[in-house]
Amino acid sequence: MSNSGAQMFKTALDELGAVLARVNGDRIDAACAMLAGARQIVVYGCGREALQLKGFAMRLYHLGLPVSVVGDMTTPPVAQGDVFLVSSGPGETSTVLTLMRVAREAGATVLLLTAQEGGSAAPLADFTLLIPAQTMANDQGAQKTSVLPMGSVFEGALFLLFEVMVLNLRELTAASPQAMRARHTNME
Repeated sequence: MSNSGAQMFKTALDELGAVLARVNGDRIDAACAMLAGARQIVVYGCGREALQLKGFAMRLYHLGLPVSVVGDMTTPPVAQGDVFLVSSGPGETSTVLTLMRVAREAGATVLLLTAQEGGSAAPLADFTLLIPAQTMANDQGAQKTSVLPMGSVFEGALFLLFEVMVLNLRELTAASPQAMRARHTNME
């Protein structure tokens, strides 16, 4: 790898580290407690955020938690006692806003992951976990803070945040690594 390639990795990793260092640890713990205590968890995100949420949903399933992904044919309706975990980095995604309203009207608790606490999504959430990273809401001109394109820093931060949340949830649920592994699909 060229020296400039190595420098790009260092810069990108430093940016991710700086974002995650600014995420409130107490709010991460509170979000994990909400998920661990949910009757069921339903997750949703758009685009590359959706990919991160689907990966997290898989780990929630491995932990033994009842989880579904919006759009899957087996996703049940949400109701009181459920948590709707939704991501909108820019805080303005129209589909997200609509589904947040549906979940609230059904009595579910809405847990929002966003980089824009002043966005339209935040007032619709019962609980917001702020991930202060560049998204497509601020990836151009003077607002640009990352060498990575568009919302890549937010999406990368989601991946790492979710991995740390899995460790926290593993303690809350007392799920052993062996039990998690036993839930991994054999249909590969």
